[in-house]
Amino acid sequence: MKRFKILYILFLLLAITASCKRDFLDKTPDEDLSIDDVFSQRNYAEQFLTNIYTHLPNESNNRDDWGRDPFVGASDEIEITWLDVYANQMNSGAWNASDERGMWHPVWQGIRKANIFLENAEKIPLSDHLTKEDRDHWIGEAHFLRAFLHFLHMRLYGPIPIVNRSLPLNEDFSMIKRQPITECVEFVVNECDQAAALLPIQLANPSLDAGRATRAAALALKARVLLYMASPLWNALNEDGTKDPNLSDFSDKDGAHLFPQSPNADRWHVAADAAKACIDETEAAGYKLYKSSDGDPVNSYQELFLKNNNSEVLFATNIFQAQNFERQASPNGMGGFSGLGVSQELVDAYEMQANGERPILGYHADGSPIINPASGYVETGYASSPHPKLYYRVDTRNMYVGRDPRFYASVNFNGQYWRTRRVEFWKSGLDGVGAGKTDYTKTGYLVKKGSSPAVRIQNNVWDVETWIYFRLGEQYLNYAEARNEDVGPDADVYKYINAIRERAGMPHLPVGLSKEAMRERIRHERRIELAFETHRYFDAHRWKIADQTESGEIHGLNVQVGTSLKDDNFYQRRVVEKRVFDNPKHYFWPIPQPEIERNPAFIQNLGW
Repeated sequence: MKRFKILYILFLLLAITASCKRDFLDKTPDEDLSIDDVFSQRNYAEQFLTNIYTHLPNESNNRDDWGRDPFVGASDEIEITWLDVYANQMNSGAWNASDERGMWHPVWQGIRKANIFLENAEKIPLSDHLTKEDRDHWIGEAHFLRAFLHFLHMRLYGPIPIVNRSLPLNEDFSMIKRQPITECVEFVVNECDQAAALLPIQLANPSLDAGRATRAAALALKARVLLYMASPLWNALNEDGTKDPNLSDFSDKDGAHLFPQSPNADRWHVAADAAKACIDETEAAGYKLYKSSDGDPVNSYQELFLKNNNSEVLFATNIFQAQNFERQASPNGMGGFSGLGVSQELVDAYEMQANGERPILGYHADGSPIINPASGYVETGYASSPHPKLYYRVDTRNMYVGRDPRFYASVNFNGQYWRTRRVEFWKSGLDGVGAGKTDYTKTGYLVKKGSSPAVRIQNNVWDVETWIYFRLGEQYLNYAEARNEDVGPDADVYKYINAIRERAGMPHLPVGLSKEAMRERIRHERRIELAFETHRYFDAHRWKIADQTESGEIHGLNVQVGTSLKDDNFYQRRVVEKRVFDNPKHYFWPIPQPEIERNPAFIQNLGW
């Protein structure tokens, strides 16, 4: 028996040794590459650069933490069905500096890779297959990515460390500090300028290189970061323009102020110039607001997010079948999860198409709407005839009749025709709460914008989709906002706002608006035009109005009742969530607590 045991042990050792040898021999040729090896060959270097793009967030995914976009659900745009999602923890105030949720590290990992690429790019050998122009293009992409990744953290945390080199393992990390927000912006702007100087305005082969950065992307990022820098939050101002003492006094452990000590009105002029330069250069290269072949405003707006890499897109990423988003946005009776419930507040914000008037002026203490009598809006009753272009069908609730065409392209509501039939959100309907269902819309609406009508979840039929980070329409709005703040509502401000509204089939803005009235109209236009595109959360923060938009009650319809499309009980407004916003704490995210403990030079954001 003893001899058997010895032989058995020897057999195992031989097997393990053979296995180890096989593991070593089975390695692919690139598993043990050094940095010098990577940048000595074109293919490896290009793969290294391409990998940096994977560190950009998939902002179409509002449900899962790894998608890194809780911002739509944490704004006043939607209510997500599931309580455990991070957006709902934010809404309840139940989030903290120890709950990092994957926002901090992926960005810094991407920045490190961009730094390594830029430090080694000149080593990539030129050949018939890689010209100097090609290599410079790659260098431009890396500068853009390094800038964009820094900006993604600035919009969350405010002042951050500027990391423009790869840090060795023996680095004294206690010397790495958060830099003033003005220096962070200057760094991103300089990176965008370097990228723009090396990149083409359009891709030479869009079908092959879709998703790669261009000069247009660099110009768009520059314009956006300068718009943020001109806005109240990064200038340590309150909404009314007075100094915010909490932020103006915010300094690091050496006493260096991280926000400006006084506003600089010229920042609006700089932001306006950057947005106008982006518009002029991209339009000269053939970019333009997307419009459908039939010119219908609903089709134009809906197709903008479904026709991949169309004329308006300045920078986008492939999300392929987008199964996560499609399942979240689709009704439960169509194989989806009914997870992205549009808030009643956003539904109420869509204007009337005929006159551009807002249907709802505000809310009474009990949450009931204050109806604008000049708008022509009717809250009750049902349509006796369909829209001529079938934006809505007969028996649709009157509250959905005659609205901004972008509403019909963006929101699925009770009785709306979608894919193969009309949507039924009432309790006993095909898409309602039903018996024992845990996945259902909490508001009586679902996000339609960006969701493909060709998808058939139950038949495993999907569409190829993208997520747009930058588009020309945003730049129109960026320019109009900055220009209005700089010089007031001149002809250019009207021109670009009205261009957005024309595409949407909406009336022009009334002439003679004051600067303050125009500011309010521009903010409203951004809320509608950019809905669900991860702008509202950051717009409300940079304008310093998030303590109003992200606190208090969020409403929906009475989804727990209803037996038919015309059941009045279903259309009664109900509170679906009471949200918490702690001012000034929630204006910025917390630096993850482990990072604070790891680096004594880091100072935590206010209130955390």
